[in-house]
This record gives sequence, C-alpha cells and structure tokens, in this order.
Amino acid sequence: MKFLIYLFSIFILLTSCSNSDSIDGESTTPEPVFAIPMNTGNWWTYNVVGNGTTIRDSLYISGDTLINPNTYKKFKTRNNISSGFYSSSLRNNGVRKENNTLFLTGNLSINQLQALPISFVLELQNFIIFKSSATLDETLSTKTGSFQQSLNNTPLTIDYTLTSYGGQTFTTFSSPNGTNYSDVKSTKIKLNLKITSTQIIAGFPVTITYLQQQDVMTSTLYIAKNIGMVYSNTDTNYNVTQAVASQLGISTTNTQNQKEFLHTYNVN
Repeated sequence: MKFLIYLFSIFILLTSCSNSDSIDGESTTPEPVFAIPMNTGNWWTYNVVGNGTTIRDSLYISGDTLINPNTYKKFKTRNNISSGFYSSSLRNNGVRKENNTLFLTGNLSINQLQALPISFVLELQNFIIFKSSATLDETLSTKTGSFQQSLNNTPLTIDYTLTSYGGQTFTTFSSPNGTNYSDVKSTKIKLNLKITSTQIIAGFPVTITYLQQQDVMTSTLYIAKNIGMVYSNTDTNYNVTQAVASQLGISTTNTQNQKEFLHTYNVN
C-alpha cells in the first residue's frame, strides 16, 4: 500500500512539473485570461523608426461608435496624423472586443507603405487583428479582392489578399529597445499582391503580369496583457523585372522596415 502511495505521489509531482514548462521564453502553460484594455480615454504613444528617422505617433480611444449591429471603440490619432502601420491601421476605425478577440471595422490605408509602387484603401468588416487563444500560424481572417488603378498611364488590375495569423505566446518578452513585458502574445498580418494589365495587342486582349503574386508586407504585432500593443515590426518589399520597372517608372525592387516602440501609455 505504501508503495502505491509512493508511486501516486511521484505521478502527481511529474504532472505538476510538466504543466509549467517553458522553452526559449515561450510558455506552454494553460493560457490565462488575457485582459485587453479597451476603455474610452486610454492612450498610447509610439516611437516609429524607419528610413533613418524617428516619428512620434499618439493613439487614443475617443469613445463608442455604432456600426450596425455592434458597438465599437473609435480609435483616433493626435491631429489625425499617423506614421506607423499599427496606428495607421486603427486611425478613425472601430475596434470591438469579444472573448479576447479584437475585430477591426473600417478603412485600412496602405498609402504610407512607401516601399510599394501603389497606394490604396481596403474596406474591412470584422477583420480579426488579434485573438489571444490562437495557435501559432492559425489563420484568423482573410480579405480578398481586386481593383483597377493606373500607373504611368498603364491600366493595372491589382489582386490582393490580406490575412491575419496567430502568433507566439511569451511569459516574458524583451522589446528590441530593451523594455521587458510580461504575458505577451504576437499576431501577424500579411498582404499579398498580384498586378496584371489587360492590353489590346494586334487587335486581341492580352494579359500581362507586372507583379508576380508575392507577399509585399508582413507586420508582426506584440500585445502585452493589460497594456496593449508594445512593439511592432513591419517589412514591405516588392520585386519586378527591369522591363516592368522601366514601363511603370518604378524601381525593380524596394525594401523598407519599420518598427514601432511603445513610449508612454495610460490605460484603465
């Protein structure tokens, strides 16, 4: 009998240890309730670093807005100006929290991503930008579509796919600026583009591919419990042939990296 009690005690000890393991800062413990501050009056400032410059973004929740049939929190920026991808994504848009999932409804402007040869606005409806229970690389939301635009007098058709994915879970996270945070989860957003043009050649319509389908933007956001977004890293790039670049009047390739660091904040 004593031997059975001894074996049972060892089993309980091993089970307890296995439930609290962590590898390289990524927690494997059951996820706690992930509190996301979404109250009116909350504000955050960010240092936006890119192209050799640092610009300050100021983001805040101005109040409630009704977008039938749901109530969202309206995000604004100081003087209606934003430079970072995160602040620009939320500016003048509505964000709704449900079961620790954030839904974005509004217009996502891509025109500040200067590495891309085109600019445009995507209309989003309940696009999931964060889900605390998401597994790594789990697809959260997808928005696809196409539109026409002219560049250097060349008519273009742009096919796009915007997708959000679940990221990693960190018990502790060290931002590249040296600030440490507890209970952090990441989320990833990707923009994929394909650009073609249908032209009449010798009396027949011919479709020419100007930009092969490729991921032109990847943004990883790090969300800290009880704080909000604390760090983001956004890469934008594209590659085209020399013939395409010459016709459209753009570079054959362009790459840009932008980082947003939380500077100050006030949440309740």
